[in-house]
Amino acid sequence: MNVLEIKNVTKKFADFIAVDNMSLAVAEGEIFGFLGANGAGKSTTINMIAGLLRCNDGIISILGKNSAKHSRFAKMNLGMVPQDLAIYEDMTAYENVKFFAGLYGLRGAELHDLVVEALEFVGLQDKHKSYPNSFSGGMKRRLNIACAIAHRPKLIIMDEPTVGIDPQSRNYILNSVKKLNEMGCTIIYTSHYMEEVEEICSRIAIIDHGKIIAEGTKEQLKSLITNTKDLWIEVKSSENLNIQAIKEIPGVEAVSIEEYFIKINSDTGVNNLNKIIEHLINNGIEIRGLQEKAPNLETVFLTLTGRNLRDQ
Repeated sequence: MNVLEIKNVTKKFADFIAVDNMSLAVAEGEIFGFLGANGAGKSTTINMIAGLLRCNDGIISILGKNSAKHSRFAKMNLGMVPQDLAIYEDMTAYENVKFFAGLYGLRGAELHDLVVEALEFVGLQDKHKSYPNSFSGGMKRRLNIACAIAHRPKLIIMDEPTVGIDPQSRNYILNSVKKLNEMGCTIIYTSHYMEEVEEICSRIAIIDHGKIIAEGTKEQLKSLITNTKDLWIEVKSSENLNIQAIKEIPGVEAVSIEEYFIKINSDTGVNNLNKIIEHLINNGIEIRGLQEKAPNLETVFLTLTGRNLRDQ
């Protein structure tokens, strides 16, 4: 059974097509990774699924029902964990979860029990009387999740749930995602941390310019780029680096910079390493190390879109 179906959906803003005739299906029990750089159409799609935007054409169905025609049913079965925190600083943790769960018509003892259950799930039961302004960033993210799951939705959208938090909190949230999935929730997960997507997602779609350009398991996506290799060149500084000039070297398909690493995606059939190194040396770039990496999801994304996922 498909928990979510998107059929030929288009969304325009004036003359700009943000989502272009997109079709997509998410099966029950999946943790579905949804990847796209800034401006690719990912956020617009998520907002349409959540009912925050209406599409111009096409149909979005949740649990087999058209979400436009059955909006209450869709909202009752969907939980949204937004990238921007949706909590009230002047309400306690308990009051925050109670408020959002109450929007779904829950009342009385049932509401109380579900609020307590949600706070226990995210490990904040001992902070139920505390205010968010005393919480760390990771605790606020966990409270954000509790607000989205208290009504026990079948489909949960998690949009960058680990952004800006410490590694310990990130691991806690990733384990929570896995537990929710084990409890029967279907999850749509977005992140700029590709290693998270590799760890938890059963299937992944890459969106670019409003279209799904690739979809499948991690292994299926990686098989798309068997003719490419990754070169990671560690440098002292990339200040004088001319990315466009490197891209013009034969065989080079994509270039990105991450901290002290120049990451180059190149055609395995072209022997261009000497030319790349020569270009860097001639431009005063001090090389500290070089390694060839096996293709991963980041390589796939960079190859297919020409952009790094974290480019914002």
